[in-house]
Amino acid sequence: MTQRSATASRILEASRELFNMKGYAATSVTEIAASLGMSQGNLTYHFPTKQALAMAIEDDLLEIMQGRRANANESAIADDYIEHVTFGMEITWRYRFVMRDRPIYGGGPIGQRPDSQLANDLGDLTGLLRRMEAQGLFFEGALEDLELLARSLWIVSRFWIDYLKEVEGLIQPRWSDQERGIDQHLALLLPRLRTSAQREFEDARNRQRHLSKTRGLD
Repeated sequence: MTQRSATASRILEASRELFNMKGYAATSVTEIAASLGMSQGNLTYHFPTKQALAMAIEDDLLEIMQGRRANANESAIADDYIEHVTFGMEITWRYRFVMRDRPIYGGGPIGQRPDSQLANDLGDLTGLLRRMEAQGLFFEGALEDLELLARSLWIVSRFWIDYLKEVEGLIQPRWSDQERGIDQHLALLLPRLRTSAQREFEDARNRQRHLSKTRGLD
C-alpha cells in the first residue's frame, strides 16, 4: 500500500466510511473533519479537495487488487475459486461508494479507468472456470458457453449491492447481506458441477466464511 502518515490514513478511512454510508455528493469535507475531531484546515493540508480524497481511496482499492493478483499462488481449485469470489465481494462492499459514485467524482465508471482491475477480475474468473473444465468438474453438457457463464457469475457478484438496495430496500447493507451474494453466485455454479466437486466447493465456502468472521467483517 502507498505509504502515508497516520493522520492521512485516518482521514482516508473516515472518508471511505462516510462516502459509503451517505454517498460522495452528500458528504462534506467539514463533516469528515468533524468526525475525526480535527480542523478542516488540517484535513485539507493532507488532501486539498474532496475529489482528492475519493481518488486516493480509489487508488488504494486498485493497489489492493493489483497486489493480490501479483502475489497469487495456485492451490486447490475449490479454494482458489471461493477465495476469488469472496475477495471480490469484500472489495465491492468495502469500497461500494467507488462503484456507485465514481461517475460523480471521477467523470465515468471505475471500469473505464485505464488501469482498472475489473476486466482483469473477470478474466481471472474465466481462467478459474477453464481450470475447472480441464479437471472435468462439470457435468457433461452442463457447460455450453464458458465465457457466457463467467460473465453471468461476475455480474451477480459485482451488482449484488445494487440488488440489495433496489429490490430489498437496504440502504446500508451489512457484510452478512453482501455475503448472501456469494451464495447466489454459487447457486448458479454448483448445480453444473459433479457431486464430488460440489462437496469440495461447499467445504471451501465454509472455510472462507470462517475466515471472514475472524477478520471482523460486519
